[in-house]
Amino acid sequence: MTSKTQIDLRSGFPAPGLLPANRLNDAANSVLTNQLIWTPGMVYGADEGYLPLRENVAKWLTEFYAPSEPIGVNRITITGGASQNLACILQVFTDPVATRNIWVVEPAYYLAFRVFEDAGFYGRLRGVPEDEEGIDISYLEDALEESVKSGTIIEKIQPFKPPVPYRKLYKHVIYCVPTFSNPSGTIMSLSRREALVRLARKYDALIISDDVYDFVHWTPSIMEEPKGDLKALLPRLVDIDRTLDGGPIGDFGNTVSNGSFSKIISPGCRVGWAEGTPKMAYGISQVGSTRSGGAPSQLMSTFVNELLIDGSLNERIRTHLLPEYKRRHSVLLSAVKEYLFPLGISFHADPTTTNPNPQGPIGGFFLWLRLPSPLTATEVEDISLRDANVIFGNGGLAALPEGNKGIESYDDRIRLCFAWSDEDLLAEGVMRLGDVIRKLLDERK
Repeated sequence: MTSKTQIDLRSGFPAPGLLPANRLNDAANSVLTNQLIWTPGMVYGADEGYLPLRENVAKWLTEFYAPSEPIGVNRITITGGASQNLACILQVFTDPVATRNIWVVEPAYYLAFRVFEDAGFYGRLRGVPEDEEGIDISYLEDALEESVKSGTIIEKIQPFKPPVPYRKLYKHVIYCVPTFSNPSGTIMSLSRREALVRLARKYDALIISDDVYDFVHWTPSIMEEPKGDLKALLPRLVDIDRTLDGGPIGDFGNTVSNGSFSKIISPGCRVGWAEGTPKMAYGISQVGSTRSGGAPSQLMSTFVNELLIDGSLNERIRTHLLPEYKRRHSVLLSAVKEYLFPLGISFHADPTTTNPNPQGPIGGFFLWLRLPSPLTATEVEDISLRDANVIFGNGGLAALPEGNKGIESYDDRIRLCFAWSDEDLLAEGVMRLGDVIRKLLDERK
């Protein structure tokens, strides 16, 4: 093992220097010295979450996404973060018998796989490919139609979960990260989003969209700093479902937006939100663990609320996080061009591409790269750790687990994150990785 300091290009969360410890300390002091706030903050809390935070999240999202109608507080429930809420959604709105398959856009966020399996869908994940506009709608529609033709018997079996007013059991679940998908960084186009909502309505599917990177985007020009109000790039799927073709089908609709403060405050705060129709939001709040244990992250919700009340969260995103992420992305991209592109590494499938989105907005946390043949991510990963002490995301993890029907193996892909390691280590990490890849290629000659 090399004595070099380890450089982590794998971990997909903000570096300690990007976390607002001082502001959270002030917020905690403000809450804990005001009995009117800390008293409700220290009890179990309402099922839907801390009401002032729900109200302020609704206002904050309305300003950012600018939907056709303001977002009402009854559309918001507070969660323990996107991952915890994914499990809650599955507990309430799916059934291992009534729900046929989980359709996952690939390459996929691999840590979601176990959440689906724990909900009773082991071996029933189905991959859906994406292109430069996001999810392949034609592929998904053909697959859904085939599922309908082959799955008529399942409807005659009694579901495991009892019928209750806050529940609707969907026949399908579609899971995606529409904006700056993890790991590919793809942005689903507006036309694909609209087509996906229509498809979900047609086949009684619930679209669970992780909208966790929506606030993390910037313009390509390195000289231009973010300015003015924060605005979303595109309407969310949940926004589209509110108005498309006259609005949602039924009280629950076909979409739920899974949001989190992990990328813009800190992962450890474990506070997020879900948005959907009022019945969808309420249904999520009625999951058994919440009914028993109270609203997730109730005390921390009061701290986060302080950051929304005074506008300091938006100010921090605009003046600190986005310039930092933008600079880090530029450093990593420049290093990839200098040290990896000459070795035959490319973005996605096109070796001539030097930027996955050259005309405009950039965001998310990752670069998704293809290794030159015949190298595999596992081979490079092992030697990179041993000889260069650099770790990165193995693309093979983005493929569906064995026993499911995936699209690709992604064993020639790697994911590099620019958010975690210190900025001055990003280029060095890529340079070390390039040395490893060069030696492996030389050995193949």
